[in-house]
Amino acid sequence: MAKRSKRHGNHEEHMDESWLIPYADLLTLLLALFIVLFASSKMDAKKFDQMVRSFDVALNGGIGVFNQPSPVPLDPSLPQQTLHMGKEDDDRELTEEEKKLEEAFRKETEDLKKLQGRLEEYIEANNLQDKLQTQLTDEGLLITILDNALFDSGRADLKPEARKLAAEMAAMLVPHPKKVTVTGHTDNVPINRPDFPSNWDLSVKRSVNFLKVLLENSQLDPAKFSATGVGEYHPVASNATPEGRAKNRRVEVAILRDLTTPPKGVSAETKP
Repeated sequence: MAKRSKRHGNHEEHMDESWLIPYADLLTLLLALFIVLFASSKMDAKKFDQMVRSFDVALNGGIGVFNQPSPVPLDPSLPQQTLHMGKEDDDRELTEEEKKLEEAFRKETEDLKKLQGRLEEYIEANNLQDKLQTQLTDEGLLITILDNALFDSGRADLKPEARKLAAEMAAMLVPHPKKVTVTGHTDNVPINRPDFPSNWDLSVKRSVNFLKVLLENSQLDPAKFSATGVGEYHPVASNATPEGRAKNRRVEVAILRDLTTPPKGVSAETKP
């Protein structure tokens, strides 16, 4: 009688994964060690606390070794340090020269804010909120004027009311003898006309014409002024919509700071 073949059930062999448990514990301990080492260095306590909570949620769902109070005390009465690992000079006292630069930057910011305030008053008094905007930055005060406030469509000659605006702006600039740049911008719709073969030509002519009206004020120093045109290549909105193209057709007047680099810990938003 033929021997019946002995059948063995087909069982898939499984790799022993029990080693993963101690391996995971080891990684957790190592990570906890790095957290402790990290906490012992000079750092921003708030950022550290946020980082610990993030690790906690990511690794343990908010439960475990990281679900503990921050080892760095959070004293609201003390200023928080900025996180700069390995930069000991960040805690040093400012030199006299640095203090002078910091004070000069604050004074310059205060002056620019006063100028911005005068411009905002003029904008509100003449209902130009939808045509003029001002923005104070680390580089200076930026005034953005939409093209329809200055020019007729496809033209570079200033409207009569635009000449009044330029004259008012020039008078405000007299007490602030700083470098001023005037930059013309267009949308991306080709113009291709005999007087303006390209958007480059239109943007340059518009900026130069606005600059000329500013400099009709003899108290301004022409050496501090410059004009340029960048065509459609620096849009602030999408050219896919009429609204976006209208925002891109603009003239920007930038009153530049004398201090091009803010001192340590100071920005345009720092209150004097």
